[in-house]
Amino acid sequence: MLTAADAGDAAALLAAVPAGRRVALVDPRFVGHVHALRLGLTDPRFPAAALPGALTAQAEARPALVRALQRTTAAVGAGAPTAEPEAGAETAPQTAAEPTTGQTAGQATGQATAPALEDPTLPGRIAAALEAEGTPVHRPALGSLVAAVPADAEQEAAAVAGLTSVDDEAVRLRSAVKAHDGFFTTFCISPYSRYIARWCARRGLTPNQVTTASLVTALVAAGAAATGTRGGYVAAGILLLVSFVLDCTDGQLARYSLQYSTMGAWLDATFDRAKEYAFYAGLAIGAVRGGDDVWTLALGAMVLQACRHVVDFSFNEANHDAVANTSPTAALSNKLDSVGWTVWARRMIVLPIGERWAMIAVLTALTTPRIVFYALLVGCSLAACYTTAGRLLRSLTRKARRTDRAAQALADLADSGPLAQAVAAVAPGLRGAFTVPAAALLGALVMIGSALFLPYGSWLTVAAAGVYVLLSGLAVARPLKGALDWLVPPVFRAAEYVTILVLAARSDVPHAVPAAFGLVSAVAYHHYDTVYRIRGGTGAPPGWLVRTIGGHEGRTALVAVLAAVLTHASGFTTALTALAVAVALVVLVESIRFWVSSSAPAVHDEGELA
Repeated sequence: MLTAADAGDAAALLAAVPAGRRVALVDPRFVGHVHALRLGLTDPRFPAAALPGALTAQAEARPALVRALQRTTAAVGAGAPTAEPEAGAETAPQTAAEPTTGQTAGQATGQATAPALEDPTLPGRIAAALEAEGTPVHRPALGSLVAAVPADAEQEAAAVAGLTSVDDEAVRLRSAVKAHDGFFTTFCISPYSRYIARWCARRGLTPNQVTTASLVTALVAAGAAATGTRGGYVAAGILLLVSFVLDCTDGQLARYSLQYSTMGAWLDATFDRAKEYAFYAGLAIGAVRGGDDVWTLALGAMVLQACRHVVDFSFNEANHDAVANTSPTAALSNKLDSVGWTVWARRMIVLPIGERWAMIAVLTALTTPRIVFYALLVGCSLAACYTTAGRLLRSLTRKARRTDRAAQALADLADSGPLAQAVAAVAPGLRGAFTVPAAALLGALVMIGSALFLPYGSWLTVAAAGVYVLLSGLAVARPLKGALDWLVPPVFRAAEYVTILVLAARSDVPHAVPAAFGLVSAVAYHHYDTVYRIRGGTGAPPGWLVRTIGGHEGRTALVAVLAAVLTHASGFTTALTALAVAVALVVLVESIRFWVSSSAPAVHDEGELA
């Protein structure tokens, strides 16, 4: 930590710090909770951040900081005070490279949400200059924490009083818990998992290590379920709950210690699905060992869960930045939020991950895999009906204009390959409020219906796949800006996944359904990866990747052709397995390359209730 004599000296000191390091500028009169400074100065997700009397900039914002400091110095004059303090007050700023919470001692009051122009200190002036230049400055919400630069003894006394009345460690623990979580997580996990997160932080453990431990625990649970014994099922249920506790702990640790990273974003975004689907596979293997083949149920549960998620993702992306976004249905939902019990009831109805994993764990320990999958299929189906119906009502009753960004996100989520894109390039596009989702739905029904009702291996199913390709291309020929166009990606997901499931189940070829389980897992990973890239603001995976793995319509048509060519041969299983391995290798290599690169978003996903 260095102390500057004036604004000009501060500029010189900051210029001397190596360009790749984070720097902070703190008014020496600052008084406040240590955790307030931690929130303002150490969060790695934002290039620049500020709170009253303090400002930080990471390497990418350093040039803008220097320019803003130079302009501020010219405005106030070198050697001149940068604020209007009481007589005799110290006004020179302090600078620090790679700030830590222990670098600034003080106690404070105030809110970080105060407008920058109302902060007359040097850090406040520079923050305003940064924003005027176009550099966004994050201002953390401090809640009951306080941070300010008192100008006189009366303000200082009020700051100290506010400081002593709030335990910042208690605030830190509370803020580590994700808001708007499910009932089971909120009342059965978070009351103690936050203390596990603090224990991990004090021993130097990282969120990524806890995330990995959660994955390993879930895989061991899947292995225990695969034994097919009652003892194995009991152990699997217990281990699955332990894995979920660790899954909650990793996010709480990230928020508690402000350890957000690109690798953490990737691990957190993908491991939850990997754990759940691996457990499904373990249950199916265990059931087969007990003489009960439930692979079709396992794949059905995975398909249903993946389709539920894409409904969530598509609806949220379509309305992320919609203009004039109003709906009586949404107003009613907001009104119900003021009635406490309805909030928890509605969160439980959607069967979020906490309730779902608790149900899976208990039923695994006490019943059979078949009952577990029946419960999953029934529960997730009811939840899907509830959430989808609500979103349909909101979409039909709101008057919103979709933005170009939303239309692009929906197009990316559609995952259209070369065949559909070729049709879209020459098709005139469908007109009408609901013709686009209707075309997508018709194509899906033709594809799934042919797989279900035509003789297995019929070339008519291949012809139906051609119709599906044609209708898929027509559906994406125009920007997806209609009220119900967000239904297009989930309809495509259902068409592809269900077609693979049905053809594998009807093939009567040994191990075809487990091979289909692997193929759907690989494709679903690609679709989840697409979602989290879009959420991070970096766009969808590159076009070459989508073309290489064929797009949804290309893979669906290929599986239909394989079923027709390899009608009564074990080669169908081999072909599905080879396709699953090929898709998995391509998407995993590209995903890993992206998420460990500097272009990946430095975020820690807060997760979805479902």
